[in-house]
Amino acid sequence: MRLPAWFAERHDPVAADSELRVSSVELFFDLVFVFTVTQLTSLLVGDFGAEAGHLPGLGTLQAVLVFGVLWWMYSGYAWLTNTIPPSRPARRVLILTGMAGFLVMALAIPHAFTGGGAAFALGYLIIVLVHGGLYLQASAAIARVLPFNLAATALIFGAAFAPTPWNYALWGTALVLLWTSPYFIGQKGFPLHPSHIVERHGLLVIIVLGESIVAIGIGAAGSRPTANLIVAALLGLALTAALWWVYFGGDEEAPERALLRVDVVRRTRLILGAYFYAHIPVLLGIVATAAGVKKAIGHDHVGLGPAFALAGGVALFLLGDLWFRRVLGLGRRTVRVTAAALAAATTPIGLWSPAVHLGALVALLVAMICAERVL
Repeated sequence: MRLPAWFAERHDPVAADSELRVSSVELFFDLVFVFTVTQLTSLLVGDFGAEAGHLPGLGTLQAVLVFGVLWWMYSGYAWLTNTIPPSRPARRVLILTGMAGFLVMALAIPHAFTGGGAAFALGYLIIVLVHGGLYLQASAAIARVLPFNLAATALIFGAAFAPTPWNYALWGTALVLLWTSPYFIGQKGFPLHPSHIVERHGLLVIIVLGESIVAIGIGAAGSRPTANLIVAALLGLALTAALWWVYFGGDEEAPERALLRVDVVRRTRLILGAYFYAHIPVLLGIVATAAGVKKAIGHDHVGLGPAFALAGGVALFLLGDLWFRRVLGLGRRTVRVTAAALAAATTPIGLWSPAVHLGALVALLVAMICAERVL
């Protein structure tokens, strides 16, 4: 295939074991992705106040389906910039074009299942084409991935014009097609730099955790800064800080060392398991926690939905982090299974007092972190 001269820039290969750092344009790209996370939180919050005729849990299902297809392509861009650093103007312009696609999808998320599906699918098509075109500069292996991405895009387009429940079936099929495609594609032809992958996903987790901080401000909007509000806000901050400690509080260089110890193909397989699949519950847990925090701040009582989102989000985060560490062989942290179960069991506390619920979850995470240091 002959590529246009302006596009076919010479690709300077970087040794797989060399150090590669995240660029500023990638961080800029992540800000748009986090806007999509904010929109997902809105879907969950909308589920809490479901109107008549709105099936319970429908917003949660929509959030999972949307996040699933978004996360696949976000990971694809993380792998793309890992292979082709966006250090040249043409590459940066194309990355910015991909950002435009993500922005279109983010704007369409609230109505992706009620008339806005075509706009979402159009944004998805843009990011798929930009991703595939840029990857051609480095590896012909992308030709094995592109048909799956295009097929999923076609299914999402079809869902935009299909009646319920067939639209959900098409979304679900697209999600399954994408998530299972690595088993058909294989991992050969996709060498990755551990330092970049570890840093990129760590920075993303921090940015997404920031959504919980924003949720505190949204929940407190319009309320006087009373003692109860300030205590609840500080507990919300403490909960976010505890989640940060769970993810980053140990040896931050251990994941990179674990990836450097294995061969290139095995490394790609570990990155797929740890940084794609295992980070799904990690990020969804943060989204659910942020939705719960948003309702807990400034309210004396909340319903079952917000209480379960807060407790279940923390539990999901803990299980995802445990999965991530087990894939990389970073020690046995079985105490997190118990902590996740206890976190989910705190849901009734939220029905009684949201502030006490926040305090109970903070105490649980602090106790878990201390126990892990002792055991």
